[in-house]
Amino acid sequence: MNKKRLIKMILPILLTAVLAMLAGCKDSSVQTDDSLQKVLDKKEFVLGLDANYPPMGFTDENGELVGFDLDVAQEVCNRLGVSLVKHPIDWDEKENELNNGTIDCIWNALSVTQERAVAMNLSEPYMRNELIFMVPASSSAKSVSDLSGRSVGVQSGSTAQEALKASSLSAEITIAEYPDNIQMLKELTEGRLDAGLIDSVAAYYYMARSEERFFVLPDSFGEESLAIGFRKNDHALRDRVQEIVSEMKADGTLGKISVKWFGNDITIVK
Repeated sequence: MNKKRLIKMILPILLTAVLAMLAGCKDSSVQTDDSLQKVLDKKEFVLGLDANYPPMGFTDENGELVGFDLDVAQEVCNRLGVSLVKHPIDWDEKENELNNGTIDCIWNALSVTQERAVAMNLSEPYMRNELIFMVPASSSAKSVSDLSGRSVGVQSGSTAQEALKASSLSAEITIAEYPDNIQMLKELTEGRLDAGLIDSVAAYYYMARSEERFFVLPDSFGEESLAIGFRKNDHALRDRVQEIVSEMKADGTLGKISVKWFGNDITIVK
């Protein structure tokens, strides 16, 4: 057998081997996104929430977990054909709970930040929110500048805490951190705090139902958007939930849930 003929015989074999090797490498590097299928197979969607965050998700007087976010999630699960599992978490540990697989998503007035957009796969925003200062009606504080030398409460692990600590005001006040807004608002009501920095959706809900009177200082710490947080690579689950929420907006279901909790439709889903 001459050399040219031998080369012609060997080249196709080598080419086939190289292509097979490359295909194998490609297959091993591609991870299948089975996030949605896992939820459908186990017939459960596990939602991580702060159980003390009215009106988005909280424990009512009957010991039941209720709220706007939970009502929306329940309807999503109804349309997915799975059960909703409400899993209270330590808000400081929310990212760990998500990445460890304990929960399928974080859905409880999760504010959109650049850091969270990098760490998670966020849904499109579904509601807008502001960080506002609440003070008792008897307070002499009429603006944020009047809080100098006073105590201001905030929920640990929240964007309110991050914003307050990053502000110039932090050097002029005493910051008191609490595990949830309910405890912080209790301290404010009982006079152990001078002010509280809190999400407007929670503040206005609380003020409407409290026997005590409060004022909101005119200086806002900025507007935020609320979204649902999924694991970074869980695109299939995120996209299907987003699709259903958009369908709910279109058919009026989302608006009805918003009216139930807020008196009108304040959602911004497209």
